[in-house]
Amino acid sequence: MENATAQVRDRTPDDSAPTDARSALRQRAAADARVEEGLVLVRDELDRMVGAHRADALVQDEVCAQLWDDLGDGLGGKLVRPRLVLAAYLGFGGRDVAAVAAVAAAAEVLHAAMLVHDDLLDRDEVRRGRPNVAGATRRRLSGRGLDPQVIDHQVTAAAVLAGDAGIAAAFGLIAAVPAPASVRVRLVELFAASIRTTVAGELLDMRAELIAPHEVPALTVAELKTAAYSGQLPLVAGGMVAGAEPEELAALAQVGLRLGIAYQLADDELGVFGDPAVTGKSVLSDLRDGKRTALLRTTWERADEDARQVLRRHVGDRELDELGAARVRAVMRSSGAVEQVRAVARTYLGSAVELARAQLPAAFAGQLDALVDGLVTRGR
Repeated sequence: MENATAQVRDRTPDDSAPTDARSALRQRAAADARVEEGLVLVRDELDRMVGAHRADALVQDEVCAQLWDDLGDGLGGKLVRPRLVLAAYLGFGGRDVAAVAAVAAAAEVLHAAMLVHDDLLDRDEVRRGRPNVAGATRRRLSGRGLDPQVIDHQVTAAAVLAGDAGIAAAFGLIAAVPAPASVRVRLVELFAASIRTTVAGELLDMRAELIAPHEVPALTVAELKTAAYSGQLPLVAGGMVAGAEPEELAALAQVGLRLGIAYQLADDELGVFGDPAVTGKSVLSDLRDGKRTALLRTTWERADEDARQVLRRHVGDRELDELGAARVRAVMRSSGAVEQVRAVARTYLGSAVELARAQLPAAFAGQLDALVDGLVTRGR
């Protein structure tokens, strides 16, 4: 198994490669099919992992097994990060999607763990339209006559421990990747560095609540909190397993950074304007928490004094209702902030694609084109 990955890639130009649009579409369809094939294996890997950890935990106590059930319920969705792992792996000449499935699964488990902790910090108990770990724990404890503070403490403990368990599980998957030991070590270093960066971003995001909206370095927070593990990590990990050269990995990191920032900007918009039936995400929680997003900063900078009074009154109000949120949305639209932030996101996406086309294999650039389609407009 040690040599199942990191195949030697054929970098010899193919002068006979078809160049017409129809052939390009066929190649793209074939690449998409390989990604979908890999995602089936990723889902199988996730199911296997959760089942194995649940069985081990059940020996200890039913409540320990329940934690894995709740964490497992948070896995899945669109599998954006596994898609990026697979796209980079295939785009750099990888041929055995089974060999990279565990890496893609690890990226998804890490994401789920980060979301558990992020939701706890944001005091959110719903994710993708259903209770997250915290919400599920609260439901099970409600109706037992327990003191509300006791329930709150139990909910916090479950979310902290579930997130920790997910991070540990991600490293467990990496340890079992069928790749040379040197590749596994580099993957561990990559995941560890991404976690450190994300922790820094989360801390800055929390501290931003103490700062005026126009003073928050929102793009820096997006880079640290989201882009590092949502964009850079999966692309670089896939490239590593495929045997990409150091300079290619550096370019992949830059592509991932730009994709990740664009993704966060789009996500911030969905947190205020999205359709909860589609996104499974509340459109009130970010406003109630006074989230210092790039959208809020841009709105504040462009708003007049009357509009800023609306923001002061409603943003950060824990009792904010839909009527107050509608007033904030109206300010965001009328100020032009929504369109400006969308333009910034499109710029980051375009820059990522241009960099990929200029410095990375054509096969990967083609994969990237398919992945970024609709990234900024999802859920609207």
